[in-house]
Amino acid sequence: MNQHHWSVDKIPSLQGKTIIVTGANSGLGQEAARVYATKGANVVLACRSTEKGEKTAAHILSMFPDANVEVMQLDLGSLESIHAFSEQFKSKYDQLDILMNNAGVMTTPYGKTEDGFEQQLGINHLGHFALTSLLFDHLKQSEHARIVNISSNAHKQGKLDFNNLMYEGGKGYSPMKAYSRSKLANLLFTYELQRRLEEAGLQIEVLAAHPGGANTNLARHVENKFAFKMLRGVLERITQSAYDGALPGIRAATDPHAKGGEYYGPSGKMEMTGDPVLVQPKTRALDVVDADLLWQESERLTGVSFPVS
Repeated sequence: MNQHHWSVDKIPSLQGKTIIVTGANSGLGQEAARVYATKGANVVLACRSTEKGEKTAAHILSMFPDANVEVMQLDLGSLESIHAFSEQFKSKYDQLDILMNNAGVMTTPYGKTEDGFEQQLGINHLGHFALTSLLFDHLKQSEHARIVNISSNAHKQGKLDFNNLMYEGGKGYSPMKAYSRSKLANLLFTYELQRRLEEAGLQIEVLAAHPGGANTNLARHVENKFAFKMLRGVLERITQSAYDGALPGIRAATDPHAKGGEYYGPSGKMEMTGDPVLVQPKTRALDVVDADLLWQESERLTGVSFPVS
């Protein structure tokens, strides 16, 4: 396994490369976008709130005046927005070198996207599935392009139920069960797309990463709950900063030694904190039958298909 010591200092120049980071206005995405910009990349901050995205861009430019950053509106809970973003991006750029599928929601109350999808699966998986498909031809134009899907330790509790994938009407829904399902879907998508690319002989690599326990605003839906408040002190001792949580994804995107199908996370106990290293997913994330079924269902629901061959 590729476990050599790695740090951002080892990232090669990204000059001339174009990178999209979804959810770049805060947390892991903001940290990743900043690092890519310092290495010379053209970084597209794909954000639901362009106002927040512009604040991130201004922050990056205040530290690195020569950075190339652009904010573009993207709501992963809307197929219309995903199509509009893809068309806007393709009208401005000839290729895409790295697509970092980072944006997400966590443990939200039951709700639906504007297209009728349960919102955690809809935003965390289906939105990124559609986005990746629509940008796929541009990824093929780049030599050794990479796709990085940000998953979570929560995938280990995730289970798919194709008879009730969307918890229709809230049936069987719990915020954590739905979040875990969406993070399992991220990994099933990663490995299935990598398999299909290898079969087609394409050089695009698909990797995944998770941040461990990162101190971001992703947990905002549970912060006011009594149990969370009681455990806040403990959680602060076993979590790491958003910057440290972003490092596994940054390594997956930029380490020349990283390979398609690899999964990166923190090196410490229970993969909560530590240096970014290769980690192993739960066995069910490698289930080729579930991966294929999820792929077919994702194409049906989103109305997109991958021009892999």
